This record gives sequence, C-alpha cells and structure tokens, in this order.
Amino acid sequence: MPEGEYAAVLARLDALEHAAVEIGTRPEEQTVCVELAEFLVRRVADAAAVELHPQQPDDGASVAVASGKDALLDDLLDGPSGDERTGAVLALPLRTSQGEELGRVRAAKAVGDFSAHDTAVVAHAARLAAVHLGHARRLAATEATALHLQRALVAEPGRPHPNLEIAGRYLPSGPRTLVGGDWFETVRLHFGRSLLVVGDVMGHGLDAAVDMNAYRSALREVAATDLPPHRVLRHLDAVVAEDEGRRPATCLLIQVDPARSTATFASAGHLPPVVFAADGSAELVELPVGPPLGTGLGGYEPAVRTLAPADTLLLFTDGLVERRGEDIDVSLDRLAALRLPPGSGPDEVVDEVLRRLDAHTAEDDVAVLAARRRERPTA
Repeated sequence: MPEGEYAAVLARLDALEHAAVEIGTRPEEQTVCVELAEFLVRRVADAAAVELHPQQPDDGASVAVASGKDALLDDLLDGPSGDERTGAVLALPLRTSQGEELGRVRAAKAVGDFSAHDTAVVAHAARLAAVHLGHARRLAATEATALHLQRALVAEPGRPHPNLEIAGRYLPSGPRTLVGGDWFETVRLHFGRSLLVVGDVMGHGLDAAVDMNAYRSALREVAATDLPPHRVLRHLDAVVAEDEGRRPATCLLIQVDPARSTATFASAGHLPPVVFAADGSAELVELPVGPPLGTGLGGYEPAVRTLAPADTLLLFTDGLVERRGEDIDVSLDRLAALRLPPGSGPDEVVDEVLRRLDAHTAEDDVAVLAARRRERPTA
C-alpha cells in the first residue's frame, strides 16, 4: 500500500474512533446535530450543516445547525453549484437502521473534492448520528408521555370543601423533563372539613409517575373512611407495604376544619409545611415525623394547630427547597425567612414562593399546594 494511502487509512480509522466518542454525548436532538456538524468541520470539511425534518407536518420549523466558516456556509451550502464553485459539497441523508430518513447532513470544502476516505467518514458519522437521533426521539416521546400523565393527574385533584381556597403547581425538574413521583391532592370530608395531601414517590421517570398514581388512588379510598390523618397514614402504609414492587414515598396530610379554626397534621417522612400569616411572615410547623410509606413500620402521630382566619398553609415537596451540597435545615430556614406581601392568597403565595426560591431551575420535581379559609361575605 502506498505510503500516502496508508496514512489516509490511519486518519480514517482515527476519525471513526473519535466519532463514537464525540457524537451523541447527550440524548438531545439539538446536541447531536451540533456535535455532528462540529465533528465534520474538525475532520474532513470546512463547513457543515445538519437539517432535521419535522416529526409531524404541523410541528413547525425543522431543526437546523451549521458549523464552519460563515462565508463558506453561505457560498457553498446555499450558493451556486457546478462550475461556479471551486470547492465541493457532499450531501447525505440521516437514515435510521429501519430506513426512516430523519434529515440530511451537508459538508463543504472550499478547495478540492472529498476523497473516498473523506466520504466514508461523513457517511459513518451520519449513520452514527442517525442512531443517536432515533434514541433521542424515543426518549423524548417517553418523557412526554410521563409528563402528560403527571400533569393530568396533578391537575385534577379532588375538590375540597367550598369553605377553602386552594392553589397548586407542579414543575418538572432540570433542563430535561425528568418526571418523578411528586403529587398533591385534596379530599372533601364531612362537616365542612377537607384533607390536604402532598407526597413524593422516590425516583424519577414513568415508573415513579405510575407508582404516584397508585398511592393517590389508595389514599382516596382510605381517606373516604374519614379517619384522622395519622390513622390514614397508618392504614395506607400497611396497604402499600403488601406490594413489594411499590416504591417508598413520603407524604404529608393536613385535615383542615374551618368551623373550629384547626388543622390536624400527620407526616410520613415528609418535610414540614409552612404557615403564612396575614402580615406575610412565614413559620415552619413543627411536627412528629414517622417513616416513609411502604415500610410497614407505622408509628405516625398527629399534631394540632389553631389557624387564624387569614393564615395560608403551604405544603411542598423537597424539590422546592433542597439545594445540592446544602444542609436541609439551611434550605428550610430560607423558606421560613420569606416575607410575602400582606394579605396574599393561595395563588399569590404559590407564585411568589416559586419565584423567590427560583423553583423553575430546581434539580428535582416541585409540587406545592396552598390553602386558606375562604372569607365569608359579611351582611
């Protein structure tokens, strides 16, 4: 083999090896496209562009990325062809192993043509990128299914008694849609009382969302017996512990009795709630904390607190306050130090707390539920 050909083969093998490492580092369409274009510019081209077809006709504009010299991108990829060019353009489809064409990649040289080795590198990189793009689309579809399930479940809590105002929000975590088992619920009870619930199933993904739905369904059945909160937890813990495949979960229950101006609390390994007073000040409620649900250990105790007419209860999952590398007591103190505008109702409390704690960039799912006694119209 001629020395030049031998060197070209070695360069080709080196490029193929690096392609496996440099393309598809994250399961996201945009990332894969950028990495493909940048790889081609580093290895065989002066400019490269990647375009993806929309998944559905009504999905809007396709994904398009480019890398390399701006002038070449304009003149070679979108400009004249044939004799008016001094360089070359190579266009290949991005096709999955099942034959589905996801888009195309174009590589351009300012001078000269692509060698057989160059063409082989572009073809290999295109096939590799198509595989990663297929994975990214399947992952995105799974996450979308989980997110829709989560939002549908959380968006349809039971109806509390009309003497309560409530507001709830659910935020998925991170730059990707890492759906988890965070949820909230309200259950209407006899004699004008309501049960407020927030829970967190351990883990993320579709399995956690499915387990969350199972917990929620079981809770509704147990709560219908009108037991006090600590006995609801005890019964729910026993029911869930019988299913070895069910993930453990934390849960906080608050039974609100507006007629008596009281709230009865019970916690299964969950963070304490906060009470916002009429002046906007916050106070963490100290509670006895039992083990998470699903352990079968029981040991839940009630705590009772008087509620002032304008007090707003805030229940939340740990994603609202926890920060990486920070002690949980510090996180809770940050929440308790908030001072909201006086007279804030449930909607204002939820929105303001989410904003001030920057919950939209939290690393974990966030579920919050706020409730306040509804003011009766005066004669």
